[in-house]
Amino acid sequence: MLSADPLRNLGVTQHSREGELRVWSGNAKAMDLVLFDAVDPDWAVRTIPMTRDAAGVWSARSRSLRPGQHYGIRVDGPTGPTHSFDAKRDLLDPYARGLVRTQKGWRSYVQDDAFDWGGIEKPRIPLDHAVIYEAHIKGLTKLSPHVPEDLRGTYAGLAHESTIAYLKDLGVTTVELLPVHQFVSEQRLLKQGLINYWGYNTLNYFTPHSAYASRAAQHGGTGAVLREFKGMVRLLHEAGLEVVLDVVYNHTAEEGPEGPTTSFRGIDNASYYRHTDDGRYVDTTGCGNTIDFSLPAAQRLVLDSLRYWANEVQIDGFRFDLAATLGRDERAHFDPEHPLLQAILDDPQLQGVKMIAEPWDVGMGGWQVGNFPRGYLEWNDGYRDRVRDFWLTDVRAAREHGVAPRGIGPLGRKLAGSNHVFDHERGPLAGVNFVTAHDGFTLADLTAYDVKHNLGNGEDNRDGTNDNHSFNHGAEGPTGDTEILEGRCKAMRNLLGTLLLSAGVPMITAGDEFGRSQRGNNNAYCHDSELTWMQWDDRADWQDELLEVSRHLLQLRRENPALRPVRFGRLGETVPSSNQMDWYNKEGLVMTGEDWDSPAERTLQYLAASTPEVEEFNRILLVVHGLEEEVTVTLPEHEDVTGYTLLWDSAVDMLEDVEVEHGPGSELVVAGTSMQLFRAH
Repeated sequence: MLSADPLRNLGVTQHSREGELRVWSGNAKAMDLVLFDAVDPDWAVRTIPMTRDAAGVWSARSRSLRPGQHYGIRVDGPTGPTHSFDAKRDLLDPYARGLVRTQKGWRSYVQDDAFDWGGIEKPRIPLDHAVIYEAHIKGLTKLSPHVPEDLRGTYAGLAHESTIAYLKDLGVTTVELLPVHQFVSEQRLLKQGLINYWGYNTLNYFTPHSAYASRAAQHGGTGAVLREFKGMVRLLHEAGLEVVLDVVYNHTAEEGPEGPTTSFRGIDNASYYRHTDDGRYVDTTGCGNTIDFSLPAAQRLVLDSLRYWANEVQIDGFRFDLAATLGRDERAHFDPEHPLLQAILDDPQLQGVKMIAEPWDVGMGGWQVGNFPRGYLEWNDGYRDRVRDFWLTDVRAAREHGVAPRGIGPLGRKLAGSNHVFDHERGPLAGVNFVTAHDGFTLADLTAYDVKHNLGNGEDNRDGTNDNHSFNHGAEGPTGDTEILEGRCKAMRNLLGTLLLSAGVPMITAGDEFGRSQRGNNNAYCHDSELTWMQWDDRADWQDELLEVSRHLLQLRRENPALRPVRFGRLGETVPSSNQMDWYNKEGLVMTGEDWDSPAERTLQYLAASTPEVEEFNRILLVVHGLEEEVTVTLPEHEDVTGYTLLWDSAVDMLEDVEVEHGPGSELVVAGTSMQLFRAH
């Protein structure tokens, strides 16, 4: 763990008769605390010189530095290609727990953090039971007719009883929110009349984004915004739901060298950001700047921010945007033993908090999937691509060329938890499985578009990935062709089924459970409109049917521990809380190499049994068939298995009039490109 000294108590700390501000800068030559008028926060009423200690921490005390006080800092220092000091510029305290927007910019605000949690504790959902639901605070409830109009699109809207009831009924356990740290839109977007809707442009790491609060809370000031946020967390916890925050520590809203200077650049540009010697930014984030995490003060900033949210705001976990940047050393090389990555795991104040890495950035050597330390979960983009390929691009290729480009083996490894990616010590729960996320096509658009349609983003369709692994099933975008629509719906069921029946921690993107579309836009970060908001009514029949499928799949995952192994099994061994797995071909025989690899044999039967350390013994059979022609499958004969009960079939909407009881060795017809789940007895 990083030492508590000498960077202790940065920001504002209250003492018996006065408040103290502490700010780190390695290169500053002078620093002032500026106090602003309570009525007019653009009017500076007092300037207090700050003093520097041997560790580069500047401090000042004042009886005025109490809750309700607006303040800022002014910093002077040397000139040079890596410095951006300006003694006349008012800057934000990086540790400010409250912010106020004024006509001239932003002001730091001394916050009153008091809140009554009423004894409500964190749910602490075990990883093997966790199902993540990635959502946007505003987009989730902006159109909800069940939420009072003045609360739609707000923290209180998420906490509304109707929203909580929907999430509970769906069956998810953990709501992962797109960035809610106070953020601003980039200058380029503002000039285009657009905004940063997703929020990956952080202004401050200790304050909730005020625009997501209800109008009443916004009028009540920054303290009321914080209380609404905490109230949201409390109500979600009371309902047994966790809250995970998507956090953006890799860069800030100060953008490139010509961007706005609001805090870090003016405090110590040369230290906080990565540069070449001539002052050019080393950008591994693609956002204009990169925080240098070889700097102890930057490491401490992240730890203190995490501690604040995890303890003062009771957040259950964090998803680190472009997490590879947090592990880059003084040479900008990724180091899995980086002191910050280790300190996050070792910190006593962060024990039990879920830590989820987006294990890449855009710098050299930036793709680090599987390389984070034990204790982190990692977004598994290989899972995403392989599942999409199996059900979408492989099927398209088979239509066009008569044969799929690959067999079923790569998908089988993903179903079993990606043990070729995560080592045995970490197990399948090291991986966050996802088919879609906020970035990219929605589930419905994966099945309806071959290419992106991002003209509305103002970049001539250049932005957003071209590597979508999607298949429009014969028509680009909306169509009235019944056969195409049926193919798309089955593909969505297969994608959801694979996600929710795989070993690992699944993540659903909000709206995918009923087939939300963004009309082919795979990078809708700049659209705050019905394009990106959650659809609550006026849904088509197929969307309501898909929602029922999603609920049913989540129920099956809960009820069958064999789908949720904690550890990887080992051949010939009994590993506690793992799955005993057997793999069979369509004839019910043990899979051969040809069965795994042949594009003509894209059928497998996956028999998995849980070990009963925590839950009752359970065994399932998953049948996966990846060709568009139906196939006859012989159910495997296995020791102690006396029969199979069909629980779900992706080829049919309901199991009515479908035979559900089958014996070992019996034959059944499996529809083209479909999957079936059985409970084995």
